[in-house]
Amino acid sequence: MRVVSAEQMRQIEERAIHQYGIPSLLLMENAAWAVVEEIRRHLHKEGMADVSGRKAVILVGRGNNGGDGLAVARHLVFQGMDVTVFLFAGLEELKGDAALNLRLFQGTAGKCFVIEGEKQRRLTRLALAQADIVVDALYGIGLRGALPSLIEEYVDEVNGSSRWVISIDIPSGVEANTGKVYRTAIRARTTVTFGLPKWGLFLGEGPNYSGRVVVDPISIPEAYFIDEGISTFVLTDEDAYNMLPVRQLKGHKGTHGKGILVAGSKGMSGAAVLAGRGALRSGIGLLQIVTPQGIAKEVDACITEATVWSAPGDDCLNGEAWPVILKQAEKAQALAVGPGLAQNPQFVTVLEEILGNIGCPVVLDADALNLAALDPGLLGLRNGLGPLILTPHPGEMARLCGCSVEDIESNRLDIAVAKAVEWAAVVVLKGSVTIIASPDGRAFFNPTGNPGLGTGGTGDVLTGSILAWLAQGVTPLEAACLGVYLHGKAADDLATEYGWSGFTALEVADRLPKVRREVEQKKERRGKWGCDKFGLR
Repeated sequence: MRVVSAEQMRQIEERAIHQYGIPSLLLMENAAWAVVEEIRRHLHKEGMADVSGRKAVILVGRGNNGGDGLAVARHLVFQGMDVTVFLFAGLEELKGDAALNLRLFQGTAGKCFVIEGEKQRRLTRLALAQADIVVDALYGIGLRGALPSLIEEYVDEVNGSSRWVISIDIPSGVEANTGKVYRTAIRARTTVTFGLPKWGLFLGEGPNYSGRVVVDPISIPEAYFIDEGISTFVLTDEDAYNMLPVRQLKGHKGTHGKGILVAGSKGMSGAAVLAGRGALRSGIGLLQIVTPQGIAKEVDACITEATVWSAPGDDCLNGEAWPVILKQAEKAQALAVGPGLAQNPQFVTVLEEILGNIGCPVVLDADALNLAALDPGLLGLRNGLGPLILTPHPGEMARLCGCSVEDIESNRLDIAVAKAVEWAAVVVLKGSVTIIASPDGRAFFNPTGNPGLGTGGTGDVLTGSILAWLAQGVTPLEAACLGVYLHGKAADDLATEYGWSGFTALEVADRLPKVRREVEQKKERRGKWGCDKFGLR
């Protein structure tokens, strides 16, 4: 699914209204119905089959986002709910469709109060205490900078109320392009965004404030999105299904791909084992691990399905590892380097040989990235020889780029894309929302995963999984996307049992076949991907 900036979404809406003749009031009405449907879904989930008599508080601003909120308020009144609107603008400040929806709401039994300052605070606090749901319709995708101080105070009241909050298009206070929050913002449990999701739902602090994201097309046809030059996307189950390699009835370990994993050092043998488990659980046919002779027996005992080759080095691999790697890589479809490798400067010469002589796709992770950061020209050795995938976390990316982690985190999308183009590599910039950037300028946000992945070894599992998909013939960009998406989905599956902590990297690896099968079965049940609206998280 495409993801857009605020400017791109405005252009799409303008084309829909002026070029294709879709009335703007109809778009506002469709947006309101999408929010109402989510409210009804939530109330039913909470055991409220009859929404009549339930209480709703709706915070409304002066723009079109406020107009959406007023349309929601009207529909909820007609559903029998007790609706109170708090309007953060003078009645005369609303224009166009928003003004029309205000007049329509004023003709209902709903209550409307204009917030003029502190004197309405007690009334708002009382309404919030009694509310079953709160609708945030203060600001939409046009907000830049901090919220006005008066509105911030009321936002803090909402956030402190523990009510179920649904935001319209994007939580108020979150910038649509960057996800930046200056001082405070609405913390939504659900955000219903319209047309296409916005960058800010995946960048910066946006994911912390958006909750579950639901996308509704509001009747803008898919064809209207195609010509907008959109190069950012969010991964979905449909994407994952389309990327999965098809296994033939006559397939065997030779046709399911051979991958080489260069990993491990003294005290870090587990990294090699976990990466190997990630590869095996992702369906690789033959896995061969090159590891220091000092830990080869240990690795071999822990991962019996792989072939383990020892290379010179008691504690870590050194410059003499190259002949062993070269021999094993002769008939390999992919090679991954880095998990638990240790930062032996002697191994830099081996990286030079790998990047300059190995023609199959190469994945660099962990200490391989840290060693590459010691020589800024190292990545240039690839020079079109074969595909390259880099999988840095923000700290490793900062070292590769020669900047601070704060610089990376404040500009994740632009940096990931710029470096993917510069290095002619697929860049997997890990984080709470991992970004997969392609050398052709495209970028993919990954919506799966949770804080439970913040434990040792999960990155090693991801590297092994990407290696396996490459070995099975998946293209480098799709192998990275598929690996990241299913890795996060495995963690989400575990979170349904254990919450966001306590599960291990090994358990993540072992869930990979299950979530892959769930993606396949979802396609089989539906026969086609006919969803116009769905939750991203």
